[in-house]
Formats: sequence, C-alpha cells, structure tokens
Amino acid sequence: MKIELKNLIFKASQDLCGGNLPAGFDFELLPPKDPSHGDLACNVAMKISKIVGKNPRETALAIQKQIEASQSSILDGIEIAGPGFINFRLKKSARGAVVLQVIQSDAAFGSSDFGKGLKTVVEFVSANPTGPLTIAHGRQAAIGDCLVRILRAAGFDVKAEYYLNDAGRQMRLLGGSVFARYSSDLGKPKELPEDGYKGAYIFDLAKDLVQLKGDALLKLSEDEAVAQCTDYAKDTIMSWIKKDLAATHCHFDNFYSERTLYTENKVEEALQLLKDRGYIFESEGAVWFRSTDLGDDKDRVVKKSTGEYTYLAPDIAYHMTKYNRGFRKIVNLWGPDHHGYIPRLKAACQVLGYDADKIHVGIVQLSTLFRKGEPLKMSTRAGEFITYKELYEEVGIDAARLFFVLRRQESHLDFDLEVAKEKSADNPVYYLQYAHARICSLIEKADRKISENPDMSLLTTQEEGDLIGMISQFPDYVRQSADTLEPYRVVDYLRQLSASFHKFYSQCRVVTDDPALTDSRLALCKATQIVLRNGLQLLGISQPTSM
Repeated sequence: MKIELKNLIFKASQDLCGGNLPAGFDFELLPPKDPSHGDLACNVAMKISKIVGKNPRETALAIQKQIEASQSSILDGIEIAGPGFINFRLKKSARGAVVLQVIQSDAAFGSSDFGKGLKTVVEFVSANPTGPLTIAHGRQAAIGDCLVRILRAAGFDVKAEYYLNDAGRQMRLLGGSVFARYSSDLGKPKELPEDGYKGAYIFDLAKDLVQLKGDALLKLSEDEAVAQCTDYAKDTIMSWIKKDLAATHCHFDNFYSERTLYTENKVEEALQLLKDRGYIFESEGAVWFRSTDLGDDKDRVVKKSTGEYTYLAPDIAYHMTKYNRGFRKIVNLWGPDHHGYIPRLKAACQVLGYDADKIHVGIVQLSTLFRKGEPLKMSTRAGEFITYKELYEEVGIDAARLFFVLRRQESHLDFDLEVAKEKSADNPVYYLQYAHARICSLIEKADRKISENPDMSLLTTQEEGDLIGMISQFPDYVRQSADTLEPYRVVDYLRQLSASFHKFYSQCRVVTDDPALTDSRLALCKATQIVLRNGLQLLGISQPTSM
C-alpha cells in the first residue's frame, strides 16, 4: 500500500519535472504528528519546487491534481497543508492490507534493499586486550551489533570487525605488570611498571603462569620474559573477551590484528605514501604528519624519536586496508576521547587518494551505573571497575543489551541496575517482551487459525487504526536507523508500537461473538507480534512467547 502510494507520488513528481529528477531522489512519506491531518504526510513538493519553477504550495497542488486524476483505489482524500505538505487519507481497505502484508512477509517484513548491497564494514568494541571488557565496551558492543543487524536488514553487505590492538606500549605494560606479579609470587619482589595494570586479574594471570611455567621465565632475559608474559596475557584476555561477546550475542566476522600492520609493512607503506605527497617531515628526531596543511591546529607526530609509532600511524594504515579490501562504507564506533582524532584521520585518507566521506564515525559516550539511586564509582587503571560480564550476569543479557541502546550513542547513559531487574512497565525490556508474550498467549488461547482473508474493513475504531498505522511504519524506522546509523530509533519505535497495542487491547475485545470481527482482530494481533519479534531480533533481544 505504502509502496503503491510512493510510486504514485514519484510518477507525478517525475512528470512535473519533465523527467529531470536527480539521481537517487527520495522524499519522506510518514504519518503526521497530528493524526487528524490524515494517515500519511509527504514533503516532496518542498524538494522539487525549484525544479518545477513554482513555490512549494503550488507544486503540491499540481501533484495533488495528478494523483487524483489517477483515481487510485487506495486513497480516500488528499489535502494540502502549510507551505506545501501533502496529507493523504487512505481507504480502510488499503490500511487493512498492511496487516495482511505483514503476515505474508513474516520474517522479511521490515527488510529492504535500501543499502543496495553496498559493501560495508562496522568496526566496534576493539578493546585493548589488557583487561576484561568494561561497561563502556559493553555499550559499544550492544550498539555495534544492533547496527550490524539493522544495516543487514536494510540491504547492506556488512562485515563486523574487531581491531585487535595487540602491539605497542599498552601491551608492553600488560606484560610487564604480569611479570612483576609472577616474579613476586616466586619470591623475587619486583615493582610494577609506571602506569602498569593493578587489577585482580593481573594476579590471577601471574598465578596461572607460575602453574604453567614454574620459575622458567626468571631464567630468561627480562625482555624475553616480559614478551612471553605479554603473549600469554593477551591470548588469555582475548579468550575472556570473545566469551563475553558470544554470551551477549555479539558476533564478529573478523578480528584484525594490529601486529599484521607491522609484519606486513603496511605502516611504513602508509607513511611513505604520505611522504611522497609532501605530508611527512622530520623534526627533533621524530617523524611528523603535516596536518596543519589540512586544517588541523598543529602537526602530529606519527613516529617518536624513540622509534615508537603513535596511534595515528597504524590507524592510517588500518584504514588503508579497509579501502583496499573493497569497503565502500566504513563505520567506526569509538569512545568519547576520539572527537579530535576524526578530522586528521580523514585528512590523511584523503591525501592518500581515498574518499574520506566514506568514513562514518560514531562517538559512543560513557555510561554511569546506578544502584539504589547512587552512582557507582570506578577506575579502570586502578582495577576498580564492574566488568561487562558482572553487569550482564546481574541484570541479564537482554537488559544489558537493550539499556545500552536506549539513547543516542552520543548521549551519556545512566544505567539503573534496579530498574533493569524489575518486572514492570518501568523496565523497557520487560515492557517490550511482555507485549510480545501477551500476544502469543492471546492467539494460543483463542484456539483459532489466523484467517488468510479476514475482512479488515471491520477494524473501524481509533485504536485499531492507530495500531495499523504504527505497524506500517516499521520498515521506515529500520531504513532511517540504517541511514543515520542510530539503533536507538528501532527501540523508540518498538516502545511506541507496544504502547499502541496495549491501548488497543484495553479498548477492543479480541475474541468476540462475531467470528468475522474476531478473525480481523486476531490478524491484527498476529501482525503486531511479527513486527515486535522482528524488531527485537534486530536488537539481539529474546522474544519470549510466555511470561
């Protein structure tokens, strides 16, 4: 129904523009904020008025005339509002057709070819393997995995990638910290390195090494001993990380090792290419990226006088590999300390001949855990923090995922542990799952097969109309979420849909003395259940059939 109307609008617009609509032209067709204005509102007149050579309202009137002349069987009326919005009223038979479309499409409802198979990589979490996943990583994991699912539903060819920071100073600090504890456990007290890691897990890793190696590492040079401690700690911690990700239904197609950028000479290759283009120079024994020529406030060191690379050098090389692997949409989800980092990375990619506009960076803000109204204080460096595993084991995997996606990723999130465990409407996880379970139970108790051809014209109440309208919007919300890279939009939609269903359920008896009306309302319930199920799957949340 909506596709048919969109085609009518597109054809009328194309005719008015003499066939000169720009490539990829699109417009909004959404329910108006005020339901009294109609079923769907369109902004196409504002988008083509300059091409048509008339003001938006005159353009809207011309479109209205064209569409009315088509005598469409789905329209009950067209009205022009404000500066040129076109409001459409649909015939009840057309609105009801949405319900049948959902039931017939089933698991495919909400999916589209919006992305047209665009090869896309989403890199997220990418936590240094220097400790267990924190709640900050947990939020990145939830948002990233939801985004991958949504992009796939919207027709993108997506790979989920974890950038494994297994080289550099932090890894040496990890190995040095473990070796210091290992040495101390064997009666050879040793100070932690400056800025070393102090968490209880460091003691555990050291004890495990004593069991595995005895005192063998003390017989090696310190550099070799630290290197072995680093490799053991990295591999062990990555096994923890992968278990946590798998436990919370967060899946990756690839773990890309930073080390390979060095072993395959990709870092030096990237810097040489920048140098060939005049953007690398040496000063004070260090190697610099001339980023001021590209709008940065100062030039940036890419290789220190000690010979150690800064983060920027391997990051440039890593993004080169993304382009060279054929990705045409590069999505990065980074922590809040990366804001200023984005322009210089994009500038370097542009200099190297790549289209920097293909890089999309989402900054994922931190979360604060609350217990009984009080914020929990944490320090990662001091080893005083609640791990992601501790969180999802306390509140459950579904709550851990959904709460992290409730708001825009750029917004700080307050995570109330008590609310996340409640079985009430205040808990959004419970609220959404309860709506799904209630419908499943209702259909089961009705003990009637869902009719293949119910009379949808019998659904005449305001509550029924509102619910049908909400159901029809699901594909739009999925597309918008994919387009803006914002999974929270799907959560918002499902909460609205659940509220609309609960209102319908409270006002309209589903199983009635009229078999035809019962069939129609059961079909509406089934369509609602399908959309809730599909939406929860996009969020990686379970869909219980009873609660």
